[in-house]
Amino acid sequence: MKRTPRSNPRSAKPLRTVSIVGTGSYVPEKILSNADLSRIVATDDNWITTRTGIKERRIAADDEYTSDMGAKAALAAMEQAEIKGEEIDLILVATATPDMVFPATACFIQTKIGATKAACLDISAACAGFLFAVEIAQQFIACHTYDTVLVVGAEKLTTITDWTERNTCVLFGDGAGAAILRHRDGGSHGLISTHLASDGNFADILWMPGGGTRHPITRENADDHLQTIKMSGKEVYKQAVIAMVDAAKKALAKADLTIDDIACVIPHQANIRIIEAIADRLKISVDKFFVNLDRYGNTSAAAVAIALDEANRSGRIKAGDYVLMVVFGGGLTWAGSVIEW
Repeated sequence: MKRTPRSNPRSAKPLRTVSIVGTGSYVPEKILSNADLSRIVATDDNWITTRTGIKERRIAADDEYTSDMGAKAALAAMEQAEIKGEEIDLILVATATPDMVFPATACFIQTKIGATKAACLDISAACAGFLFAVEIAQQFIACHTYDTVLVVGAEKLTTITDWTERNTCVLFGDGAGAAILRHRDGGSHGLISTHLASDGNFADILWMPGGGTRHPITRENADDHLQTIKMSGKEVYKQAVIAMVDAAKKALAKADLTIDDIACVIPHQANIRIIEAIADRLKISVDKFFVNLDRYGNTSAAAVAIALDEANRSGRIKAGDYVLMVVFGGGLTWAGSVIEW
């Protein structure tokens, strides 16, 4: 006998628009300047600045973990959105440096912010993780599965940095950013379009080979720095520019907008040369880009989240503005999103 399928009450509901209703960020107090780095490794301020645009980065304390920074950013976003922890249905944490392999860092953040009713999981998409998580949140809210989602990008990259490798140790810093996503009646359309992409064929140009099942850290290989970031700089630069330009164009096309409609571009904060190359290829002034990498360096999944919060709180983006966010990370992973603020 055939059974009649159960009806899905969500299937009859129209998709909802999804907006970012609050942002927050946190960076550690300790500043590591280029001059400080010159006393650790063979480099100097001019070499770092001309090649990357970075002047300083933040370093978390030994007893300050990814979840601590993520929770502080989350609380700031919650305050701006005027919501309490128990109103959050889902917590998504984008990170390449979790507190531990398991449980998810999202679970630790849940406890610290009092989000007692939230489901929790981590997203692993390297520097592109925040936008991947934002799109996942958007889908859950649009389909009426959840009403309120907290998205956090948080990293303690200095724990996986090889401080003897000049080409990489100058790049990275610690920090966290967060956003509260909800349906908002009236006003802007919120998240308009997103393009996500990946290419595992280039995994070995930006990765941390050790620490997983392929290369567990053992007594024999402990001195080989396998559990630190490895990067082929020239190839990463090339792929980053190509991928981020492609993501930007595809997100704009999905939104039925042109680059001229965009009031502010918030890119992954990795290297000023990458940002300048993207601006050139998109035929847009670099002045339209929000850049803070000079103060924080590359904070991976936290980078665009921190920049979004600073752009929001400083008035750089205003209600009704079209904002383009574009990111690139190991995997390779990349993404572009268009938002009406």
